[in-house]
Amino acid sequence: MSGKPKLYYFNGRGRMESVRWLLAAAGVEFEEEFLETREQYKKLLQDGSLMFQQVPMVEIDGMRMVQTRAILSYIAAKYNLYGKDLKERALIDMYVGGTDDLMVFIMIFPFLSAEDKEKQRAFIIQKATSRYFPAYEKVLKDHGKDFLVGNNFSWADVHLLEAILMVEEKKSDVLSGFPQLQAFKARMSNIPTIKKFLEPGSQRKPVPDDKYVETVRRVLHMYYDLKAN
Repeated sequence: MSGKPKLYYFNGRGRMESVRWLLAAAGVEFEEEFLETREQYKKLLQDGSLMFQQVPMVEIDGMRMVQTRAILSYIAAKYNLYGKDLKERALIDMYVGGTDDLMVFIMIFPFLSAEDKEKQRAFIIQKATSRYFPAYEKVLKDHGKDFLVGNNFSWADVHLLEAILMVEEKKSDVLSGFPQLQAFKARMSNIPTIKKFLEPGSQRKPVPDDKYVETVRRVLHMYYDLKAN
């Protein structure tokens, strides 16, 4: 294994995008191997690299890690993005969990039929503006600091910024009623490592397109259609 973390996934967002975000925010360079064929996936299975027969998989510090939450937790702890004590870590876990619930609704979007996409778009916006964004707006207001936990940005902040930008792709003015989150987005976007990741040419992936969906379906033999919420 090389010195840099190596990410095994498709050339698209999915579950791996949050790993890319967190590594980039920590200022860590990483390599990627994109799965484009069924044979590549089967080789990882045969090599014993995929404990639960699924990706994402990340090679880091001599380990082959699977399970997205475990990968993210390790990166956050390794690069001091996981709070200063047990209480802060618990808050970070709680906020990340909430954000992840919202992001799951968005991740399935590319795999839906055209009719279901319109239903899901409305569902995502409704959930973001009535359940998740109000909660974080209150945390920031009550906390009175620039970030969700403590005085420094953490995994929770990186995850929330990623989610905000994903929802804005569905409705550009979705933050219009959330002044705290608007200011938060501006602060986070100007952190040097994150600003670099948001620039063209970075390893951040674009909105999933039909080519990405077709590749995922072909490699994983995923021939069924998902359903909108």
